[in-house]
Amino acid sequence: MQEARLGILGGMGPQATQIFYQRVIDRTHADCDQEHVPTLIWSDTQIPDRTACILGGEEDRVYSRLLTSAKLLEEAGCSVIAIPCNTSHYFVERLAASVHIPILNMIKETVARVREMGRPKVGILATDGTVQMGLYQKECQAAGLSCLAPPPDIQRLVMSIIYDEIKRGEPGSRDKFEQIDRAMRALGCDCVILGCTELSVYRTYHNLPAFYVDAMEVLCECAILHCGKKLRNI
Repeated sequence: MQEARLGILGGMGPQATQIFYQRVIDRTHADCDQEHVPTLIWSDTQIPDRTACILGGEEDRVYSRLLTSAKLLEEAGCSVIAIPCNTSHYFVERLAASVHIPILNMIKETVARVREMGRPKVGILATDGTVQMGLYQKECQAAGLSCLAPPPDIQRLVMSIIYDEIKRGEPGSRDKFEQIDRAMRALGCDCVILGCTELSVYRTYHNLPAFYVDAMEVLCECAILHCGKKLRNI
């Protein structure tokens, strides 16, 4: 049998990629080097901004770069690809049809996890691109769940944490996130998905309650299991 090899298509952003791989290491049940997941990481930091291109009608600039990266990982012998970027999943079905190895769908897997948890009213914190393209809304609807996005003033705070803070190497404002938290709870959400990997980075700096479901964590678990390894409970 061919050795399972994980390909990480990253760089969106680079810190999120690094944290994703660290989580793969942390969550793999391994007692020695050889029991960890063989992994290739391609951190393509030159992929254009996903939100700007999707909303600005320049989708092909992103897609062509993602496709080149996915084929690079395929040709390097990867058996599965994980993309730790929620907004780029706007292209994931198109990408999956153009390569011959599976690409894990973080959005589908996260919504399935929320459904298993029995949380019917779901909030989503994500980039404007992910929200306006309805990536999580569509999957939630298909799963029989309702999906609520923040009101415009709160969405601006979400984008500020992502672009003004995390992408600039800062840990993210607790005050802004507390405002976001109050707003999402006021909407009556049963849980809130962290639907941007920069928000997953925020979670590494700040403890968040189980009310928040981290899409990056779900992708991490799926990648480990897909490669035939067991999960370590932490």
